[in-house]
Amino acid sequence: MESDPNPAAFKRVLIKISGEALMGDHEFGLDSATLRRICSDIKEVKDLGVEIGIVVGGGNIFRGLAASERGMDRVTADNMGMLATVINSLAMMDTLEAMGCYTRVMSAIPMEAMAEPYIRRRAVRHMEKGRLVIFAAGTGNPYFSTDTAASLRAMECGVELLIKATNVDGVYSADPKIDRDAEFFPTLTYRDILTRQLRVMDPTAASLLMENKIPLKVISIGEPGNLLRAVRGEEVGTLIS
Repeated sequence: MESDPNPAAFKRVLIKISGEALMGDHEFGLDSATLRRICSDIKEVKDLGVEIGIVVGGGNIFRGLAASERGMDRVTADNMGMLATVINSLAMMDTLEAMGCYTRVMSAIPMEAMAEPYIRRRAVRHMEKGRLVIFAAGTGNPYFSTDTAASLRAMECGVELLIKATNVDGVYSADPKIDRDAEFFPTLTYRDILTRQLRVMDPTAASLLMENKIPLKVISIGEPGNLLRAVRGEEVGTLIS
């Protein structure tokens, strides 16, 4: 059997997928065709022998921060947002397993009937055995975003690269959908993110990654093959280090 001419540049990665990326052309909820395409991209990466963790947001179902701004208690709203990530995680698990990928959902909130409790050593062991691990329910605490949860799991599980898969093809100086003159940044530092207040991820998540020297790749999940290119170390999206 011939070796892959373009092997993976990383042994273990964590992929953060925004909930909005799962909506497809809909205004809310899950689009099954989009979900299958994203899971197919993840399977391509797994087939390279890469150990994979996944954190998926819940913004396609419920956004805790937005609800709190409308008057809902912040803790209650964030708890509802964490439950939305569990729904997305179970949907992703089902789709990946239909493609032949052994998958585990690990929840930061105890719900043994649907997901394993998150235990760091068990999560690492799952990845070492070639299982895809989907981390659900954020950090298990209100006031923390799923970006922060992704940064935390990346540190705990010793990943070499965090990939943030969104609906935008990288980091810009402004929203490229609104401002045609927005500048695209192929590379940035975490200090750039914090000092320029670029809307890549919240400051807590960026600070954690900076302190622990974990690189971040921001790519568009809407372009098939981008995940594979990122894991192979090719120039795609924005690299933050």
